[in-house]
Amino acid sequence: MLYWSIPLVILLATIEGLVLSRTGRRDYDWSAYFASLGDILGRTVIDIVSLGLLGTVYHWVWLHRVWTVPLNDISAFALLFLGQEFAYYWAHRSAHRARWFWATHAVHHSPNQLNLSAAFRFGWTGRLTGSTLFYLPLIWLGFPPIAVFGTLTLNLLYQFMLHATWIPKLGWLETVLNTPSHHRVHHAANLDYLDANYGGVLIVFDRLFGTLRVEREELPCRYGLVTPLAARNTIAIAFHEWRALARDLRQVNSPSALWFTLFGPPGWRPDGQGQTTEDLRRLAAAPAPGD
Repeated sequence: MLYWSIPLVILLATIEGLVLSRTGRRDYDWSAYFASLGDILGRTVIDIVSLGLLGTVYHWVWLHRVWTVPLNDISAFALLFLGQEFAYYWAHRSAHRARWFWATHAVHHSPNQLNLSAAFRFGWTGRLTGSTLFYLPLIWLGFPPIAVFGTLTLNLLYQFMLHATWIPKLGWLETVLNTPSHHRVHHAANLDYLDANYGGVLIVFDRLFGTLRVEREELPCRYGLVTPLAARNTIAIAFHEWRALARDLRQVNSPSALWFTLFGPPGWRPDGQGQTTEDLRRLAAAPAPGD
C-alpha cells in the first residue's frame, strides 16, 4: 500500500539532501542516498512478487476470524489504531531483539547519517522472514486486512518525517508521540541509547514497557550500527547481516545454540562473551583492572 507514496518520499528526501548540501550544515552522504534508493526500488519488486502468497495467509485468517469489527464509528477506528500501534511496537522490538528479524532490520539502521533517505532503507527480506505476521491477531479478532495494513501504511508514512534531524524537540508532544527526538535516540548506536523507542506514532508503549530513552543534550547521537558499516553497495547492505548469521550458524553444535543464534538477541554467543546490548553494558559497567 506504500507504493503510491514512493515518488513523494524520494522527492522529499532529494530536496532535503540538496538543501543540506547547499547550506553546508553537513557533508551529505550521497552514496548512502543512492544505496537507499536502490533498496526501495528493489524492495518494491520483491514485495509485489511475494504479496500473492502473503495475501493468501491474510485471507485465510480473515475467513477464520472470531468476530467482525464494524468500522462504522470513531471508537472502532481508535481501537484499530491502538491495536496496530501495539502490534507495531512488538514487531519493531522483536526486530531489534531477535536476530532472525534483525538480519533484515539492520539494513534500516546501517546508514551512518540520519536523514530522510534513511527512512526508506528497509531491506529486501522483511516479508520473507514473516515480519507482517505480528498483525495477524488483529485480522483474527475481526479487523479487515485492508484496514489493518492501511493503518500500518499511515503509521510508516508518519515515521518518514521522524528521520529529519533538523526538527527539534516538540515540547509536551514528546510525552505522547514518537517524535524526531525520540527517533534519533532509536537510531543511535551509543550504548546508553541502544534498544529504545520502538513506537510508531505513539511513545506510550515504550513508557509502559520500560524501553523509553530520552535524547540528552550532553550525549549527541552517533548513527549507524554498533560496528559501523562502510558498504555503499545496495546488495551488500541488504545481505550483510544474513551473511554474518550464516557464518555463525556454521559454528552451532547444539539445539539450544541453534535457537539462540536464530532468535536470541543480536551479538549472542554460546560462551557468554558476545556483544548483545546486555553484554556491552555489563562490560562498560565492570571496574577497570586494578580498581
